[in-house]
Amino acid sequence: MKRTGGAFRILLLAGVIFLAGCAGAVPGDQAPTGPDAGDETAAEAANGTVEVHFINVGQSVSTLVVGPEGATMLVDTGHYNDDGEYVLEYLRRHDITRIDHLVTSHNDADHIGGNAAIIEHYETEADGIGAVYDPGIAASTQTYAEYLDAVEEHDVTLYETREGDAISFGAVGVDVLGPPEPYLEGEARNENSVVLRLTHGETSFLLSGDAEDDQEAYLIDAYGSELESTVLKAGHHGSSSSSSGQFLDTVGPRAVVVSSAYDSQYGHPTEEVLRRFADRSLPTYWTATHGTVVLVSDGNGVSVRTQRDAPTDPLAVRDGEPIEPGAGGEVVERARLGGDPVDGGSGGGADDDSDADDDGGDTDGGDETASTDPAAALEVAAINADAEGDDGENLNDEYVVFENAGDEPIDLSGWTVADEAAHSYAFPEGYTLDAGATVTLRTGSGADTDAELYWGAGSPVWNNAGDTVILSNAAGERVLAVSYE
Repeated sequence: MKRTGGAFRILLLAGVIFLAGCAGAVPGDQAPTGPDAGDETAAEAANGTVEVHFINVGQSVSTLVVGPEGATMLVDTGHYNDDGEYVLEYLRRHDITRIDHLVTSHNDADHIGGNAAIIEHYETEADGIGAVYDPGIAASTQTYAEYLDAVEEHDVTLYETREGDAISFGAVGVDVLGPPEPYLEGEARNENSVVLRLTHGETSFLLSGDAEDDQEAYLIDAYGSELESTVLKAGHHGSSSSSSGQFLDTVGPRAVVVSSAYDSQYGHPTEEVLRRFADRSLPTYWTATHGTVVLVSDGNGVSVRTQRDAPTDPLAVRDGEPIEPGAGGEVVERARLGGDPVDGGSGGGADDDSDADDDGGDTDGGDETASTDPAAALEVAAINADAEGDDGENLNDEYVVFENAGDEPIDLSGWTVADEAAHSYAFPEGYTLDAGATVTLRTGSGADTDAELYWGAGSPVWNNAGDTVILSNAAGERVLAVSYE
């Protein structure tokens, strides 16, 4: 591994460290090590899903990936100012007893802050670290030196990781797209981040580290449409030097995740990058207001789960209440994303503002654009997007009416209703709509009955200027989509 100064001498003394790159598939312990790894029933139930956890670590980033067979990957470990505390606590809460792959996107102290502590913990109190992956560019910081000391002390395998490598992760494809050979920008650490693209069935996730304009341009030239991904982790915490318009158009994500502090001293995410997201109608999940964001893919679609329900309109994300790093609380599904990336970044809308126009009105039916399950006799009978008075003050006058036009009851347990901005409501478990009956789904809060259900949203959902009511069954398959103008 290419190093300079003192760090290079440390490596010369540490015979356990592998200097060669990891060409092709990288070995690693693929035994199930994640949640419920010892429970065959739980493992079978989880088969076919991959989880990507964007842990709320403030002005930093840490991403946990749990594969279908229970293999684990941790990409970055948070900021040096908390010494990995938030990440370690999160891993303990989720019963992660081993890290099969510890990936360092680059060696800045706000990405490797917990490396030493996590290596120490897993090598002495848990089931170990399978291997560590590093782009091979040193940093002259105490945090970096402590990280290498921990690698040496605990005899952990360390691979220099570059473009073209592939990390073996069971049923999940993990392609390393950067850094290239030779390095970019005179070995600038941000511009030589380890960039990972994870693929599971029809879904994919692009983790771009702190890649900025030069590395993004390189990726576009080298990979083009191969960058297309369902979800993008915004580069460099939402800095304006990352997530360029051309990069976003090439990746074509359905949603973006930003990991940074609510009161970031750098202004992350910047207004400039949020405007780029808004121009492409990209729902934006920010760890500072949504808390930890967990994406669960079954290979066909992605369930988006967050600790808090906060705005996803890029221009409204700062309207959400801050949530402290390390705060506990379960995640709840907020939206579902389809598996295919959107061409040209023209994905699902992100407009939360139902006051855009006053022509929403009470609409009967609308334009039915899809019906993939003819056996489902559920219809949209009416849409009232424009509540009387102030939409935000009269949420329960914004509603959608569904009708069972068939001859048999329909069990709607687990079915979801969503809009173009990926806001999502799930029907209660055990809810059945009788033949010939209707149910009104109101945006605000109230006590559910057979005839009326309540979304529980804190702001308007349906856009007065036009939107689409998307209904999906419990398997995540779209049943119908009714648009109105």
